[in-house]
Amino acid sequence: MASDAVTVFAPAKINLALHVTGRRDDGYHSMDMLVAFADIGDRITLAPAESDDFVVDGPRARAVPRDGANLVLRARDALRARFGAVRCPPVSIHLTKSLPAASGMGGGSSDAAATLKGLATLWGHAGADLATLGAALGADVPMCLAARTLRARGVGEILDPVDGMRPVAAVLVNPGVEVSTPSVFKALDKKDNPPLSGIPELATAQAVARFIMMTRNDLQRPALALAPEISDALDALDATAPLARRMTGSGATCFGIYESRETAGRAAASMVTAHPGWFVAATRLG
Repeated sequence: MASDAVTVFAPAKINLALHVTGRRDDGYHSMDMLVAFADIGDRITLAPAESDDFVVDGPRARAVPRDGANLVLRARDALRARFGAVRCPPVSIHLTKSLPAASGMGGGSSDAAATLKGLATLWGHAGADLATLGAALGADVPMCLAARTLRARGVGEILDPVDGMRPVAAVLVNPGVEVSTPSVFKALDKKDNPPLSGIPELATAQAVARFIMMTRNDLQRPALALAPEISDALDALDATAPLARRMTGSGATCFGIYESRETAGRAAASMVTAHPGWFVAATRLG
């Protein structure tokens, strides 16, 4: 790899709470969410090249599109459209894909955000308004550019940092099914639910668990109807006695909160043994 290459981590995005509060005239849904980022994810490496190149490897590479549908390439092209080809010369992009596709962890959006960050560094556009460029790519991209614990409202454009949450041990579980986000929203029967009442101090794993149990993921019920396998993931988490568990995003990934990294590690190991074909990862959120 070239010595002037830039590598950026693209962390998994986890919705600890997701309240759907309305539907706008443009068809998008308004939401109120508490979002945290994991210490696992994908990785983007960018380097100068004679011509554009896009390479994908890693344990989840097979499901990644290599064409213009990929948000990584759309992020590259968005920067080129903003600054011009001369100031955005050919680049080799290497995506190491570790997160499953269509899993509710914002993998594609996080990859796009990492690409925007890395290319802004590589091409010398440090002052670029990446949030505006990212919002045009998808509602989750500005959150992933921030990549910190935050409260997100509207369609994801209103972001407020959350400083009072300590990092917590967690296990992420995906039973190997992809879930279509538009299909989940279409199956949502009530679209004007109450917002979050507020976010308290989340200084312990127990406080985070209590908050989760007092809040909702309004997409969990319609996702379960479309992909019953999600209930298997929730049951598998229950068998490890987490402090709390829930589906993230539009599914199918679910997470459990644990008192320590050791208990999370033991829970993950037991689920790997019981479900060898699933995606299972112990991690830390926040």
